[in-house]
Amino acid sequence: MLLRNAVFRLFPVALLALSACSETSTKTETVAKIKAPVQAPPAAKGPSADSTAPVARPVAPVAADSAHVQDVAAYLAGLPVGPQSQLATLAADPAYRAFAKDQDKSWAKYTYTHTSRMTKWAHHELDSVQRRSPVLFYPFSGPDFLNVATMFPSSQTYVMVGLEPVGSVPARASLENPQLFPAIKASLWSVLNFSFFRTNDMAIDLKSVELDGAVPLIMLFAARTGHQVLAVHPVQLTPAGQLAQGVADTTRAGGRANIPGAEILVRSASGLAQTIYYFSADISDAKLVPHPALLTYVRGLGALTTYVKSATYLMHKAYFSKIRNLVLARSNCLLQDDSGIAMKYFPAGAWQFTYYGTYRRPINLFAKHYQPELTAAYADSLHRPRPLPFGTGYNWRQTDSNLLLARRRAPVGN
Repeated sequence: MLLRNAVFRLFPVALLALSACSETSTKTETVAKIKAPVQAPPAAKGPSADSTAPVARPVAPVAADSAHVQDVAAYLAGLPVGPQSQLATLAADPAYRAFAKDQDKSWAKYTYTHTSRMTKWAHHELDSVQRRSPVLFYPFSGPDFLNVATMFPSSQTYVMVGLEPVGSVPARASLENPQLFPAIKASLWSVLNFSFFRTNDMAIDLKSVELDGAVPLIMLFAARTGHQVLAVHPVQLTPAGQLAQGVADTTRAGGRANIPGAEILVRSASGLAQTIYYFSADISDAKLVPHPALLTYVRGLGALTTYVKSATYLMHKAYFSKIRNLVLARSNCLLQDDSGIAMKYFPAGAWQFTYYGTYRRPINLFAKHYQPELTAAYADSLHRPRPLPFGTGYNWRQTDSNLLLARRRAPVGN
């Protein structure tokens, strides 16, 4: 369970809970490739790196089952469900009303301290990047649709990858479980207060109410970011790196020849049709070398915009070289905090860097990943870093946070 009192007054101590996501997880994490939704014929090749805006894929009219999926997402998020919803009776219960009131309060605070500032900052600093990011790749994401949708709201497709099991749309029995609301509140507490997930605690909390993976939280974040959830389909990646229809049981991340995933169709508040793909797999070199399907899949994405946040410094390590090299080879833009790709791995002269916020030493848990190159860059009086008006990453306070925007000088094509 989350430690909310004395432990978090000594925040570095609390972060010891992340150790299972660092050295234990240093041999894990994921990647993906997208073509078109598995229920439709293959789509035409996406916009090039020089496109001025992503091309939205038409979304079919919302059917009754789509309305139910949206109602489930809203219910998990503490938002109103439709008056004719199968969940209307549950939503009228005093316990749900109290949960919804509490969630509205928590999200209002988060909107003030993070979302509104991030949206304004991204509109100003990432405008040209957003317009050239039809496919947004987010390795080591877990279920964090919240931050990527805020930073890149106009992408047509989000490809998210993490160790968390895929999961599915929660059943009625889970929604009726009286422990559901405490479990959701506990799972969201760290991300709403510190901007990152404490993955192990989240998994324990959600498993206690039979929420089986990332999908329920992605649905919740979609609802809270103003998206309408239209459908959720199981998918999988074949050993040849092809996207295929998946099986209903997607709760396990490993032990299969195919990589389990989910396709979540949404419509943004502005009416843009978007697709979220989440895949659960291991992208350490030990897995990618004998089973390169994931690398094949990602290479087929075309030119990428990549986002990396709170990634436990995995791509600093020698045994995550395959995913690191792939991101560097196929990304035209990369937005990351210092837990992403270490500066020493960027080829000299190939990238243009813009620094934001403040770079301090990593928290004690990750102290060995200190980068003198970043300290020198942030101390450069001729190219001063730009302000960052919100906190992000493990150094979660606004005064301590950093982001790096790296742009390739000679863009790669599709």
